[in-house]
Amino acid sequence: MAGIMTTPANTATAGARTRTYEVRSFGCQMNVHDSEHLRGELEAAGYVEATDGDPDVVVLNTCAVRENADNRLYGTLGHLAGVKREHDGMQIAVGGCLAQKDRRQVLDRAPWVDVVFGTHNMGALPVLLERSRHNHEAQVEILESLEVFPSTLPSKRESHSSGWVSISVGCNNTCTFCIVPALRGKERDRRPGDILAEIKTLVQQGVIEVTLLGQNVNSYGVGFGDRRAFADLLRAAGAIDGLRRLRFTSPHPAMFTDDVIDAMAETPTVMPQLHMPLQSGSDRVLRSMRRSYRTKRFLGILDRVRDRMPDAAISTDIIVGFPGETDEDFEQTLDVVREARFAHAYTFQYSKRPGTPAAEMPDQVPKAVVQERYERLLELQNTISLEENRRLVGRTVELLVTPAEGRKDHATHRHTGRARDNRLVHFSLPEGVAAPRPGDLITVPVTGAAPFHLLSDPGAADQIRVERTVSGDVWEAAQADPAADDRRVSLGIPTIRRGPGESGTPTPAAGDAQPAAAQRAGTRPADATAAVQADRFPPRP
Repeated sequence: MAGIMTTPANTATAGARTRTYEVRSFGCQMNVHDSEHLRGELEAAGYVEATDGDPDVVVLNTCAVRENADNRLYGTLGHLAGVKREHDGMQIAVGGCLAQKDRRQVLDRAPWVDVVFGTHNMGALPVLLERSRHNHEAQVEILESLEVFPSTLPSKRESHSSGWVSISVGCNNTCTFCIVPALRGKERDRRPGDILAEIKTLVQQGVIEVTLLGQNVNSYGVGFGDRRAFADLLRAAGAIDGLRRLRFTSPHPAMFTDDVIDAMAETPTVMPQLHMPLQSGSDRVLRSMRRSYRTKRFLGILDRVRDRMPDAAISTDIIVGFPGETDEDFEQTLDVVREARFAHAYTFQYSKRPGTPAAEMPDQVPKAVVQERYERLLELQNTISLEENRRLVGRTVELLVTPAEGRKDHATHRHTGRARDNRLVHFSLPEGVAAPRPGDLITVPVTGAAPFHLLSDPGAADQIRVERTVSGDVWEAAQADPAADDRRVSLGIPTIRRGPGESGTPTPAAGDAQPAAAQRAGTRPADATAAVQADRFPPRP
């Protein structure tokens, strides 16, 4: 099976030197997490991440949600064609949702591409690269269903302090604008023990913040017959010793139940933040989108969350210009935005995607009308975001310090962190105060606000408090000895063995029980076996 192929130990060292790579991510958090697995696979096969901007292998992990994703991919490939002509032995690989959709069309439009692989066989990348290099011809391998859950693959994280954990893959919804279910398949849930094992392993590596990922995280458990499993998962994950912050994305309003709100409010580790996709404020448009909720239910969820978690920052997704959207429909969306008071919103102009029902709908909205509506929505939301951020001036916030995220951080001598509600905060330090390390926690006063971030310019050392963390220790050790960086390659999490007929991720056959990297290295993550002792949640009272 492609997903668990072993890779020769000398795959990336067959020539005179070790080959280098670069992975570029386009799209959502799921893609970012998938790219961590792609980097882990390449590192386990002997490749080294490029630091000079001139990699031997470029991997493009693509998105297919909007039309500009196509333009971005093929524009990038056009640029790389010239780079490849000047770089002997360079290889280009295209993976992700757009590769799953376009398949051999990628080679038709960009014949200089060496490898095309899909969303279901990320683990095959090193083998496909080697086969292409050996055979001197492009390799296209697209599977129709998932063979190995991505979390069983090696991973190289981007952050020392934060980690992504997939709890499910795929989607069972049939939104008329969305192509994701066709590309990532039906929803498949991981077992609780597998998820908790991965979180515990990340914590052992110094991670203090985890984000649970799924196309619809709160539908977790349907695959093994437990509709309250997501709330239980939040409580169980939140109780893991050493984990300081727990987030999740993205839920679906139709399945967002009060037991999840209770778990959020009653689990201190769950952060006061919620991303709740609205898509449209018109019930008529929601029906056409095949979104199985209406605005009254959506706003009711927000009210109940704020009742239990008054400081929760709520964000959303909104599509402007869906086929048939009238001026009245759009005004209803603006009304919901005014009432919801989102901390921020990801706003998109509708993009026709071939293969989706919406692409064939009549009454496609003219581009000029969509643009005008889009600009009005942006203006309204930016005003609300600024007003909501200004309400926080004078408060103190706890930040998880990150590597510089602001374009002006160096020029303004500011540092950057994420608040508990996930707001971005740029902060300065009083003279004589040592800078916290990425991964440390710092409490600062909010002194200013902008639509997309907060500012903190404390005037005295007694206005701040720094907590040194294990994440900061790991970051500091990595600066001193990059070769010993603990996040370089984490081996995949082994799957719990189950008896015949049990649901969840299938147990590999004899001889394939460990993921590919574990077969190569003959090891498994530290204490992973102990971490998966319980595969079901305790009985509810």
